[in-house]
Amino acid sequence: MTDTLKPALELRHVARSFSEGARRLDVFLDASITVEPGEIVALVGQSGSGKSSLLHIAGLLEAPTSGEVFVAGQNCTALDDTSRTRVRRIGIGFVYQFHHLLPEFSALENVMMPQLIAGANKASAQRRARELLERFGLAARLEHRPAELSGGEQQRVAISRALANRPLLLLADEPTGNLDPKTSDQVHAEFLRVIAEEGVGALVATHNIELARRMTRLVRLENGKLLPE
Repeated sequence: MTDTLKPALELRHVARSFSEGARRLDVFLDASITVEPGEIVALVGQSGSGKSSLLHIAGLLEAPTSGEVFVAGQNCTALDDTSRTRVRRIGIGFVYQFHHLLPEFSALENVMMPQLIAGANKASAQRRARELLERFGLAARLEHRPAELSGGEQQRVAISRALANRPLLLLADEPTGNLDPKTSDQVHAEFLRVIAEEGVGALVATHNIELARRMTRLVRLENGKLLPE
């Protein structure tokens, strides 16, 4: 479903509100953004500003209260659950602060898994997984399980897994926020390098302004809107 000639992500006037009894809580009111293939956009904002909720809407995990969500040129706003799942599986990669690797499987198997679920054969899934892990410097750790890997190595595996199905869009929520500063800086540099090489459009939520300024551009979620910096 991906189309490299279309924006990886487009949010048009997206709003998200919740009801608490008779009170309405507006998380954001009119958030619009376009992320092109090969572009890495940093998403910053105060805690509680709605960054994670915005990523969930972009990743089709939540529905907006109003507005439209396009992934690779496809309007996904009104898709049913089955269709949304298909778009997520094929077109979107996710990276979270905590790696969420499957503990009983090796690094190689963890990166193979989403490809096998998407219908790839074992040989091609293994080649792709090996390629990504080697690009993250993990050639000697392919057969290690998560418990045998350092925190930085685990997150490198998680990023490789997110890229395994060659998504057009990658969404990351504090991808190095659980690492010590030195390891965070190393993983972040590798993350940006490989994302650029893959030509993926990425939206990355982070509190680290220094790291954010290394990305293609930076937007701030403030008072319910996305503002360029």
